[in-house]
Amino acid sequence: MDFNKSIKPSVFLFILGFVGIVSIVPFIPNLLALQSAPLPLTVEMIQVVSVIQSSVLLLFLVGLGSVFSKKVGLSSPVIFALAHSENALKELKPQIIPAIIGGIVGGVFLLALLGTFSSYLPAEFLSAGEKLMPPWYTKLLYGGITEELLIRWGLMSFFVWGMYRLTQKSGSDIRSHNYILAILVSSLIFGLGHLPIAFALSPEITAPLVAYIILGNASFGFIAGYLYWKRGLECAIGAHMVAHLTMIVGANFA
Repeated sequence: MDFNKSIKPSVFLFILGFVGIVSIVPFIPNLLALQSAPLPLTVEMIQVVSVIQSSVLLLFLVGLGSVFSKKVGLSSPVIFALAHSENALKELKPQIIPAIIGGIVGGVFLLALLGTFSSYLPAEFLSAGEKLMPPWYTKLLYGGITEELLIRWGLMSFFVWGMYRLTQKSGSDIRSHNYILAILVSSLIFGLGHLPIAFALSPEITAPLVAYIILGNASFGFIAGYLYWKRGLECAIGAHMVAHLTMIVGANFA
């Protein structure tokens, strides 16, 4: 019975992340259209393979986060409350305002960053980015949920534990610098992970393009990582969603 209780939150988290993976499937043909070379498989098979690969990665990092988050005091309080039939609303309330503030701040910063860099970015990149913008639901579900499970729940939790073991004696209280370093490293990895798609969108690779992709994607990671640390995973997820909504609204006004 205890084993079942301990595994339920992980199952919930995986299902949420899987919904995000499925949301990107209709967008895959648009990405494949970027390739000039013949496709090795049919579009449908590539979609299936993509879902399988992404699901395996999600499964691994959800498992990683489930193990190491407990070791370093990080949590997903709303999901854990739901899994154990406790008051999830009570756990959610303290996360709502920080998520809204963090998301708006992050979204506005990213819009300002794009405005600052736009004149230095390749025209082909900007044009392709407008044509290949993922649908809003993919931004919310994959960006907001799946990416947070991969980067914050999985990688950041592991990095906090790893840095703690490298810099402190076992059994001592985990110091803040371990969380801060883990936020920085996981955010940087998140930024670097967006370079391949950026390079696919632009025939010209420039220093401003690389700087924009890394800084733009990593910068919000600092906000989400801090919220995960201080408030819980759902706060980071909510902020990520609000950031996307802020950028959508801001782009429409622009």
